[in-house]
Amino acid sequence: ADFVHTYRGGVLRRETVERGTLLVKKPGKMRWEYTAPERKLFVSNGVRIYWYLPEDKQVTISAVPPDSTAATPALFLAGRGSLTRDFNAEFTDLPSDQAAGGRALKLTPRTPQDDYAWLVLTVDARSLALRGLLAADAEGGTSSFAFTNLKENVGTPDHRFEFDIPRGVDVVTAQP
Repeated sequence: ADFVHTYRGGVLRRETVERGTLLVKKPGKMRWEYTAPERKLFVSNGVRIYWYLPEDKQVTISAVPPDSTAATPALFLAGRGSLTRDFNAEFTDLPSDQAAGGRALKLTPRTPQDDYAWLVLTVDARSLALRGLLAADAEGGTSSFAFTNLKENVGTPDHRFEFDIPRGVDVVTAQP
């Protein structure tokens, strides 16, 4: 899918808009390629997560959390975690830019999360194709992803979810 990621900051009320492409393969494999306004790459091979900032010449590496703690929004999209175990769910109003022909489900985590306070998944009412994801943080900021050109079950090869660390970059290992 193509995506537009819009972040609206809570305290400073700053807005940033980024664009790119997304590949997802269950379980836990993702590739988020940000192309504008700057290049960034987020890759999960199901075991490790790599966050690469070419402009900063830095890669951050972390372990994919186990299924029992995989309630982060991105990993949820990749089939980790459990909707019924991890969230309280209720239908909610759609964001105004996605209102035509869609349904929205608000997901509130059953246990407090560091990354977000709640999520809203937006799907097409007829096909149930994912249209968007909205996450709100504790400081009042929101991070929304609008998805277009979604193609499902295209047989993406596993090598698209591998990351080779470029020479000359700083490597930071995130602690669990």
